[in-house]
Amino acid sequence: MTDVAHTRAELAALRAGLTGTVGVVMTMGALHDGHEALLRAAREQADHVLVTIFVNPLQFGPNEDFDRYPRTLDADLAVCRRAGADAVFAPSVAEMYPGGQPTVRLDPGPPGAELEGESRPGFFHGVLTVVLKLLQLTRPDVAFFGEKDYQQLTLVRRMVRDLDVPVRIVGVPTVREPDGLALSSRNRYLSPTERKAALALSAALSAGDEAARDGCSAQDVLATAHVTFDLAAGADARLDYLALTDPELEPGPGPGPARLLIAARVGATRLIDNVEIRLGPR
Repeated sequence: MTDVAHTRAELAALRAGLTGTVGVVMTMGALHDGHEALLRAAREQADHVLVTIFVNPLQFGPNEDFDRYPRTLDADLAVCRRAGADAVFAPSVAEMYPGGQPTVRLDPGPPGAELEGESRPGFFHGVLTVVLKLLQLTRPDVAFFGEKDYQQLTLVRRMVRDLDVPVRIVGVPTVREPDGLALSSRNRYLSPTERKAALALSAALSAGDEAARDGCSAQDVLATAHVTFDLAAGADARLDYLALTDPELEPGPGPGPARLLIAARVGATRLIDNVEIRLGPR
């Protein structure tokens, strides 16, 4: 049985009945197998699982896809029930922002102005603001976020640490289609031709990972990923950024764990992906 709350009062009543460890999975709906992986991880590590479904207007720019972003609440609730979620909080925009869009928003600092933040100014202000609000409302012990949105995961961890928010943040590995495409709610926008072109993102990451395994330098890893993307993308995919950082998204990674991140526009759809790699000694 999955209970559904649409208001703060309903959520508070549901939350009061959840004893033991509570895990939260925050989503914008349009749930897919990647979200189910988050729910399974939460189910394994918490006594109760609470899911939030909210398309947050603060993280969409004026020319982005807020209006056409898929809203599939009935199907999403079926996924939550199948995955064993105890409760779902699905508020309206007015319920989340009763005074209109908030004038006070979280500043993600310099790391939030890079990569996604550089391409989408203000994006992480909106992300961190709604994440903090939802953490305050749901009061979880642990929160689960997908590694596909790696910069978001990293910034949420920093926010929780810097602001002393009493919650543990768990990253869950990216779920992929058999051909390597990272699962995303935006994949449904792709035409068959664009779907094929979108494989350029994962192909570039795989090539970079292979180069790192072969002992290539950071510069050569990036160059290999760039060449692979260009060859696979064709005319339907345009690179936004391709970056190699340390695990905390700092530039110039040294030997050891690193992160290779990519964003591209395929047709009218913007996709992101990333992969963990390991660089050898220089």
